[in-house]
Amino acid sequence: MQQGDIEIQDFGPDHIEGAVALSRQENWPHRPQDWQMALQLSSGAVALDDQGRVTGTILVTPYGADCAMINMVIVDRNVRGKGLGRRLMDQAIALAGDRPLRLVATNDGMPLYQKLGFVPSGTIRQHQGTVAALGVPDGVEAASMDELPDIKALDRNAYGADRQALIDALAERGQFAIIRRHGVIEAYAAIRPFGRGEVIGPVIAESADTAKALISFFAANRPGAFLRVDTDSATGIAGWLEEIGLTHVGGGVAMDRPPKSVAEQTRPKVYALANQALG
Repeated sequence: MQQGDIEIQDFGPDHIEGAVALSRQENWPHRPQDWQMALQLSSGAVALDDQGRVTGTILVTPYGADCAMINMVIVDRNVRGKGLGRRLMDQAIALAGDRPLRLVATNDGMPLYQKLGFVPSGTIRQHQGTVAALGVPDGVEAASMDELPDIKALDRNAYGADRQALIDALAERGQFAIIRRHGVIEAYAAIRPFGRGEVIGPVIAESADTAKALISFFAANRPGAFLRVDTDSATGIAGWLEEIGLTHVGGGVAMDRPPKSVAEQTRPKVYALANQALG
């Protein structure tokens, strides 16, 4: 197939079925509902061959004017090596405007991202499995919808970007847990259906022990459930995740354009991502 046979179009709901098929080719666990959530929060592009089949995808998830995540970057194996990944990235960069860009790279994608000016800022570890029996930790409680404004404020302070739309999407699909100190919410975590089971994240906390308590709260209430947590290796909780039964099964390299400042790179509060795609 010649490059001219592939057309780039805006990503719309009609393309989700093809996107699911493409992600399954890569052994990604995403269900149609997971693609729908990503598209709800994003704009993007698809590559279509001359039969109208989806051969490439890319999404751009803006967090206010603060930054944008580039995610769900897939190129059909049958058309790789022909510049399609670069075309999709060019489209994504244009959609992001002048926002700083973030993504989590696979090994295959790293060379292209580096050519486009992205630099590594961390290592993301994907942990998943069935958690061993855990006791319900003290001091953690389920959050109500009335507490979403406080959760959003806490999240923005920790993540450094406006993720209100993400928090709303998580509230539509999942649950939140919080920890208070002197009546003020100081930590939170979310859980939602995803892939083979459920994903816990984001987890925003002031310490590793607090993050563990939040994760334990969800795990203790779901004995035998299949759970996933995506964490930066710098958080220091990866060993504990393996101890409780969440095996390290992969991950990627966090990358940024332009590079994050030292202060941004050393933010201690983001202990788990919403997932690798959404940050």
